[in-house]
Amino acid sequence: MTELSHTAPVGDGSSIVPTGPIDSHSKLRDQDFQAPTGRVGGQGVAGLGELSDMERTERLRKMHDGTLGSVHSWELVTAVDGPGTRLTIFLNGCGLRCLYCHNPDTFFMKDGTPVEIDEILGRIRRYRKIFRTTGGGVTLSGGEAMMQPEFVRRILAGAKAMGVHTCLDTSGFLGANCDDAMLDNLDLVLLDVKSGIPELYKKVTTGDLQPTVDFGDRLAARGTTRVWIRFVLVPGLTDGKDNIEAIGNIITQWRNVIDRVEVLPFHQMGQDKWDSLGLDYQLRDTKPPSPEATEEVRDYFRLLGFEVH
Repeated sequence: MTELSHTAPVGDGSSIVPTGPIDSHSKLRDQDFQAPTGRVGGQGVAGLGELSDMERTERLRKMHDGTLGSVHSWELVTAVDGPGTRLTIFLNGCGLRCLYCHNPDTFFMKDGTPVEIDEILGRIRRYRKIFRTTGGGVTLSGGEAMMQPEFVRRILAGAKAMGVHTCLDTSGFLGANCDDAMLDNLDLVLLDVKSGIPELYKKVTTGDLQPTVDFGDRLAARGTTRVWIRFVLVPGLTDGKDNIEAIGNIITQWRNVIDRVEVLPFHQMGQDKWDSLGLDYQLRDTKPPSPEATEEVRDYFRLLGFEVH
């Protein structure tokens, strides 16, 4: 396998939310809420209150306390991103640069739509009857939702106060941002284990595997939040026998909280986004795995005793 380079800038999310005093002279970083220039903006926030004219200092204050978030889009879906009918909210910002990412337009927080927490909670409230009927709820995705931990904290707490099932779709790379108080309001984690080999994880994502392992270990030790494991099968990249077995070895340690494992075949639906953003998409010649190859991997996880989809 040839070495693959990454051209999109990265960040670990540690400086996304300002922690010190905020003043009118604060300099915005690339991740902060400034108007996108020459980029394709996220779609699908119709009906949510936009705050594009909010003064910079006030935006930073609201971002700091979690009353404002950067939202890419939202959708109401069934049997995806958790049980039942779900309101999935895609937040902008991600510290990884996965080669197969199909939402590269969520890389930067500045490219999202600034949305008030009350608008999000109001939409969740609107769909409570549907959630109760279908056993659904709200799922926070991205990007990486944990780039905006205080915004996520408020959404989870507000949803649980309404009796709504909550779910976080995450790589676990910023799992340290999800403290125990947040986990108390979290029913389900969709944990994307992108590789089981540290060196390969770095090649696939530019990030480190260990934070994901640490987050999974915390979830298993607490034993209160259920987990669905997700793994994207990419031919020539993540489909090696040693990698799949390494993932199996990792997630077996979390068996007490895992309800299912999802093996997701790679697809090319994100290629146009990479091109429109002027990013170097390195997997344009990669084909999806065959149904037989995908099922073979699923059978391996079934042999480990997991329910597999």
